[in-house]
Amino acid sequence: MSGPPAIWLTPSSTASPQTPRAILGSLNPAPGFKAMVAHASPLCYTRPVPGQPPRSRASRRTPQIPCGRRHGFSLIELLVVVAMMLVLYVTLFSPGARAHQTKMKERCGRNLRNIYTALQTHALDHADVLPAVTNAATSEAPLSLLIPRYTTGTEFFICPGSGDRALPDATPFANRKISYAYYMGRRLSEGAGQPLLSDAQVNTAAKATGDALFSPDGKKPGNNHHQYGGNLLFCDGAIQASPAKSKFNLPLPPHVLLLNPKP
Repeated sequence: MSGPPAIWLTPSSTASPQTPRAILGSLNPAPGFKAMVAHASPLCYTRPVPGQPPRSRASRRTPQIPCGRRHGFSLIELLVVVAMMLVLYVTLFSPGARAHQTKMKERCGRNLRNIYTALQTHALDHADVLPAVTNAATSEAPLSLLIPRYTTGTEFFICPGSGDRALPDATPFANRKISYAYYMGRRLSEGAGQPLLSDAQVNTAAKATGDALFSPDGKKPGNNHHQYGGNLLFCDGAIQASPAKSKFNLPLPPHVLLLNPKP
């Protein structure tokens, strides 16, 4: 079955470009062919360049790109994509992001585990007595006694979520700053439920369940993990996380002194 006859048009160098609909209006082709072209998209026609041979029939059959079609992104689209990427980065990776601090608390727990190993070794050498310094005002003085005999890894004393400066390796840090609070006077034999170390706390008082333990707003003190709580290490080696309001009852018996790190 043969279709409608093809109509080949070669615009002259002086005629203005015309659309298929305009041309059909003057030629009055078969109704079926006219209906087919009426639904086609307008095509871009260009004037032939003087001195060049006319295009072949094969080239005339090549589909032409519709006029007005755009390629690439507009400036507004590009700005929207950049803004979405920034929001995603802040949500997942900024220091104040919950997801970021959740990962930091996991690494913080590993730090506490390593410090506990050093404390165990110290206790074996000193009849279950843990490091203590008379009149100590902060946790740096007693915990520095673990370096370098019981551990050379000073990086364990810096919480990865705190932003505190790294310490020189295998060097006592009594005159520097660490990230962890220490319940000086404890013995490992006191066992489960008795806190031994923790992230920096809001103060050095005893805490009941529901009391402020870590920073509630991401501001110092007690903001190792911004506003998302922190970790506690107990005398039996258990590590537990708590929100800003204490999840545990943390009393201070007379022989125990809670020391925060330097501000």
